[in-house]
Amino acid sequence: MSHSVGRTAIVLLLAAAISPLHAADPLPSWNEGAAKQSVLEFVSRVTKEGSKDYIPPAERIAVFDNDGTLWCENPVPFQLAFALDSLKKKIETRPNLKDDPAVKAALAGDVPALIEDHHKNLLRVVALTHAGMTTDEFEAEVNDWIRTARHPRLNRLYSECIYQPMLEVLSFLRANGFQTYIVSGGGADFMRVWSERVYGIPPERVVGSYSRVKFAWRGDKPVLIKTLDSLYVDDKEGKPPAIHEFIGRRPVMCFGNSDGDKAMLEYTTVGNPRPSFGLIVHHTDAEREYAYDAKPKSSGKLVEALADAPQRGWTVVRMKDGWKHVFPPAKESK
Repeated sequence: MSHSVGRTAIVLLLAAAISPLHAADPLPSWNEGAAKQSVLEFVSRVTKEGSKDYIPPAERIAVFDNDGTLWCENPVPFQLAFALDSLKKKIETRPNLKDDPAVKAALAGDVPALIEDHHKNLLRVVALTHAGMTTDEFEAEVNDWIRTARHPRLNRLYSECIYQPMLEVLSFLRANGFQTYIVSGGGADFMRVWSERVYGIPPERVVGSYSRVKFAWRGDKPVLIKTLDSLYVDDKEGKPPAIHEFIGRRPVMCFGNSDGDKAMLEYTTVGNPRPSFGLIVHHTDAEREYAYDAKPKSSGKLVEALADAPQRGWTVVRMKDGWKHVFPPAKESK
């Protein structure tokens, strides 16, 4: 009898310890309101076995834009900040790079010229400064940069300029059987270096812009070398084909912040045989982050997707009133 009582007491203690965890708010950095409830309600509805809207775990695909959706994209996209730092070093030994129109735009700080036509000039700058490097060399350079480079206004590491509310969404979805992917106009090789430790998204689940790499031998070691060949820009209408090619399943959840994500939102939610969900992060907080939509100083123009949101049923979370916190606590400056 005493053993039975003891076991019962242990079970009750465990239940008391576990219950608060299950009852805890999975999105504590979101203010109460329609946006937060829409995320919670959709996940609850599609993960409940026996529900008419139940989605099997294998089909629970959630795609996220990166710049402006998972981390800040101002005053310039962070990959541009990396490219500019790399460019300054390269020009010291390769001054002829200054003759390239994309490089001229970069050195002049002409962000609109760099990001027009699906970030084509930005990606060319990255390619010009890193073509001929092995993928391991590129990874080491990105690692060195992201470990030390800091945002000029927020004074925190770029890897800390991530949105705490979106980190909570990523964790919440994975806890409910969703596979989370990045589908971004940024360079795939750039994002894959740090995506797992920053977002918990492994490199094989990062879909981005890319150019061809080639296999070669360096001494007695096989390597992959970055080239300028076959540049593919994963933005706007390029995102749905990239999802098909690299993921192979149609998403049921999509998170974006600009007109560059409009096609991906449409592909996810319009005509999908499964229940689907779309969310737009609207940058409305000039004090804690930035405020922009129709006339961004950098990237992230949001006009068409915002206008379509009501008729498409897309959720819009306005940063200023939708999020309690924007960023996680920053590490102290050294």
